[in-house]
Amino acid sequence: MMRRDRFLLVATLTAVFSADLYFILLPKLQSMRQTWGHSCTCDSNNLSLPRLEGLATPQLSNWTYVPLLDGTAAYEPAEGDAKLEKLFAHPLYNIQTPVLGPEGRLLQTEQLIEYYRKKVSRWERHMKFYNEAAAVANITVTKHEMIYDPDASWLKFHLGINRFALYSRDDLSIVQLLKDMQNMTIVSAVVKPSGHHLKLALKMRNFAKVMFKPMRQQRDEETPEDFFYFVDFQRHNAEIAAFHLDRILDFRRVPPVAGRRVNITGEVLQVAHSEDLRAVFFTSPANNTCFFAKCLYVCKTEYAVCGSPDLLEGSLSAYLPGLSIAPRLSIPNPWTRSYTFAGREEWEVNPFYCDTIKQLYPYNSGNRLLNIIDMSIFDFLIGNMDRHHYEIFTKFGDEGFLLHLDNARGFGKHTRDEMSILAPLSQCCMIKRSTLLRLQLLAQSEFRLSDVMRESLKGDPLWPVLTEPHLLALDRRLQKVLRVVQRCIRRLGDDEVITKDFIKPTARPTATEMKKVR
Repeated sequence: MMRRDRFLLVATLTAVFSADLYFILLPKLQSMRQTWGHSCTCDSNNLSLPRLEGLATPQLSNWTYVPLLDGTAAYEPAEGDAKLEKLFAHPLYNIQTPVLGPEGRLLQTEQLIEYYRKKVSRWERHMKFYNEAAAVANITVTKHEMIYDPDASWLKFHLGINRFALYSRDDLSIVQLLKDMQNMTIVSAVVKPSGHHLKLALKMRNFAKVMFKPMRQQRDEETPEDFFYFVDFQRHNAEIAAFHLDRILDFRRVPPVAGRRVNITGEVLQVAHSEDLRAVFFTSPANNTCFFAKCLYVCKTEYAVCGSPDLLEGSLSAYLPGLSIAPRLSIPNPWTRSYTFAGREEWEVNPFYCDTIKQLYPYNSGNRLLNIIDMSIFDFLIGNMDRHHYEIFTKFGDEGFLLHLDNARGFGKHTRDEMSILAPLSQCCMIKRSTLLRLQLLAQSEFRLSDVMRESLKGDPLWPVLTEPHLLALDRRLQKVLRVVQRCIRRLGDDEVITKDFIKPTARPTATEMKKVR
């Protein structure tokens, strides 16, 4: 009797196990086999490709590929090509955006040329009065010939700004603009008002205007452990690296930035038309030329920047079109931090904070919230905790992209990954399909993020812009972004997390909502 019961028990367990194997385990194994068959080979620890956890590669159903010159759309990297070149030849970086009409572009040619001519006239009047005053005061003035060039690279940059990005992927004027910023003669230097940091607005001989941020910290120095994010240094190399990373991620929301070594006596002091700037130059005990600027907090002689003895390296960021011709709106970041020593914001204590944000204009429809999440991924990769506001061009309204400005507080600590920066992604569990695909691509060994960044930065005169630990930290942080996406997909599913690009807004804001945003 006992043996018979044991036989029945074994038979029953065998039947149950066989059913599980046939109806449950076997289909799963077949599904995973199909998924692996369509994925590329990569490192065993690469979390960007399909795994048992279920992060399947999304299909780019709402994009179209730009055909190659031979009429095909296939991507076959040639042997010996550089990784960066291969990356930008990939179909993900050759995607057609919707056709743009006049309303899709920030400026029209005639409009910008007329604005340009007014700037030329204003400059000529200003220099006439300044030269007369300098002659009376017996001040030596360095005079530079100005060039009125309707084909200037900075004008082409401004004309290329559209509702999707600051420049197109194949815009050659950006390459020329970077070269011009590195070499063009400086004709004017003015102190840029700032709360904490010394910044100069420099004008070039073809009327281009750039923001100069001088070197304040050596590349191998990390932000001191006791520093709060709101008193951290501004790093010129972080501005440069942020531009290159933004371009590699295909956001194209950071204005062009180039490094340059400036002679602060011959190229700044001699063209300083402001007594406020001329008065703060001095010679240090080490016989180096130094200067500081008047600002609210730390602009004193002990916080001056010094040349060696006159040369000083810094970043030059291209100015955007003036507010009078291209107005911008500055909006508080919903995930802004508390700028006090002990304060905490609601998002830091409420894990369901995003549910509230999703109900509010302009985050309740359209691309705004998705663009915030893009920005948080970008900030996490560079380690920037100081994103208290963001700006948009008012012409593009709710459908416009966010400008990724002021990135100098990035790349402060390569040893720390501040996960709270990813709160918009982890709390909202949403990501653009195109963003996810590019992140997955940059996690593969063939296009490793640190490698393409290193290669891209080699084109800057201040190479090496980042130390090797900072470059390797990008790979580590990228994997952490993908882990967050994986957790969201396991909890909510692909359809809820991976979102189509170019979403049209559906909800119209009320008058009260508009006042709150402004």
